[in-house]
Amino acid sequence: MSINKTRGLLYKLAKLLGDISAVSSGKPSKVTKRVTRRITGKATGKVFRKIFK
Repeated sequence: MSINKTRGLLYKLAKLLGDISAVSSGKPSKVTKRVTRRITGKATGKVFRKIFK
């Protein structure tokens, strides 16, 4: 397994742990913020991908 694959796996794991942490906090506002930021981030990524392709 290469370093890049390991790093990618660690980032995905960290993202998953952040989701679990937000849900387990029991505060709906934290979950809402997280979901909103994830959706916004994905949309921004798609836009930048098209611009800089």
